[in-house]
Amino acid sequence: MLGLYWIISYIVGNFMTAYFVGKAYGVNLQEQKSRNLGARNAGSVIGKAAFIWTFLGDSLKGVLVVGVGHLWNFEEWEIVLGACFVMLGHMFPFWLKFKGGKGVATFIGVGLALSPSLFLMMVVGTAITLSVTRSLTLSMLGGFVLYGGAIVYTDQLLLYIPILVAIIFMIMKHMSNINEALGRRK
Repeated sequence: MLGLYWIISYIVGNFMTAYFVGKAYGVNLQEQKSRNLGARNAGSVIGKAAFIWTFLGDSLKGVLVVGVGHLWNFEEWEIVLGACFVMLGHMFPFWLKFKGGKGVATFIGVGLALSPSLFLMMVVGTAITLSVTRSLTLSMLGGFVLYGGAIVYTDQLLLYIPILVAIIFMIMKHMSNINEALGRRK
């Protein structure tokens, strides 16, 4: 049952909301602007409604996987691994040649469902960094730092290693945005 849960988690991550929102609007988001299948590109290309639908769909994937893990009474580490798989499924969907979104919305759903108090540190870190940098991309990094620090502080590092690995992949997928944001600051 556990192995099936992890496989289903990855497959749920493969449901690319932006792909279907784009199709509904007659747009192939893989050919537009950043070519990314995430809420930011959907909003940039199609508009605010597309951003909202994509964000909600992608974040609900994370909530769903964590919720099902709790419903099936899995141990916390098993659910955390499932959460990692849904995030990786979003970033690397097999049916789209492993070219998916950047994972932020799915991470938000996962973070809120796993531990709202830990996720609050992500929000605080993002807000503090945003007030200094005025860059959402760079502020996300500040959020990750405080989130990781809260994980270490609450002695949950071993439990959350899969989530931290997924965050590393998210950062790697955001490198062009990070470099662009840093370039504007010079």
